[in-house]
Amino acid sequence: MPVRTPDPDPSEDDGPEGRDRLSGMGASYGRSSDPRDDGSFGSPTTGSATNPGWLSEVELAEARRRLPMLYVEAVPVRTDGVGSVTEVGILLRATPVGEITRSLVSGRVRHGETVRDALFRHLENDLGPMAFPLLPPQVTPFTVAEYLPIPGITAFHDDRQHAVSLAFVVPVTGTCEPRQDALEVTWMSPEEAASDALAAEMEGGRGTLVRLALASVGALR
Repeated sequence: MPVRTPDPDPSEDDGPEGRDRLSGMGASYGRSSDPRDDGSFGSPTTGSATNPGWLSEVELAEARRRLPMLYVEAVPVRTDGVGSVTEVGILLRATPVGEITRSLVSGRVRHGETVRDALFRHLENDLGPMAFPLLPPQVTPFTVAEYLPIPGITAFHDDRQHAVSLAFVVPVTGTCEPRQDALEVTWMSPEEAASDALAAEMEGGRGTLVRLALASVGALR
């Protein structure tokens, strides 16, 4: 069952576009709250004049109806001295109706933004500025996850849109202090992160994504 948070106020820390999560986590593709926004697709509104990634609700709905949306997702990990994964960070989030769900670092790639910059931005937004993620010079996803509005076509589902997500395993070396709609980050062993119990708590098929992430770094036994 998909869960959602409301589209946020644009004054939040994620910049003028607000929060933009994937698969039921309040994915705002730049929702405009300006009453002068007439909602026409591609119109030079007050918001879009300063940021071309800003879309009104009408524009967002039209874009989702016609175009795949590009996102990045990250599985935060801690490693030992030889680079083996020892812990996996899973986010805990609260829904507007008081439900608790497990998820990953995720968010949209903005217009004019590189994948590397988008990945770093969402890691900092979710884990805090002291997480110190280690991004390689060339970021290469371990998989591409396709979230479709029709369940069962792929392992991933988002009832609002067709989303294409570039997924990464990212070591973090600092202190994580989750912000905004992330309540906490729970560090688990690779075995716990790959368990059926955790997969049942994760939305949109992300349990599969975690297992693929661990397999890509040789952390599944």
